[in-house]
Amino acid sequence: MAEEQQTNERQFSVQRIYTKDVSFESPNAPDIFRGEWKPHHELNLNTKINALDAGIYEVVLEVTVTVKVEEKTAFLVEVQQAGIFTAQGFSEDDLGPLLGAYCPNLLFPYAREVVSDLVVKGSFPQLVLQHVNFDVLFAQHQQQAAEQAQAGGAKPVQH
Repeated sequence: MAEEQQTNERQFSVQRIYTKDVSFESPNAPDIFRGEWKPHHELNLNTKINALDAGIYEVVLEVTVTVKVEEKTAFLVEVQQAGIFTAQGFSEDDLGPLLGAYCPNLLFPYAREVVSDLVVKGSFPQLVLQHVNFDVLFAQHQQQAAEQAQAGGAKPVQH
């Protein structure tokens, strides 16, 4: 009986956090430095979850920041911040929010730091990304998926 209770126990741990991929581009340098600095920012986020083993997952948070001055791209930063997490004893209903919201919340400060460092090293003013509420983003994603399923919408074929 004690053995049965032990296997039903929830276990969560962070095994490793790492930068998986990083890119910085400034396609219009040095001309971009010569004009007036009135930037427009665009932030895109994506999360990928890869099952590595029973109860072990890689979560990859992809952060893409595009900054333009008028129509010219000042810089483009792409960061894939990843982590390996142990998550055992969780139901499917609990595992989704854990991997889809909680883990990205853990990874985001690391990605934010990488973005900020790259922007400064590119000779641009410091860019500090605002906090992102991954719980809300996950809930919105789940709601959209439920609405698509209810409407009978087929998922697009990925190439």
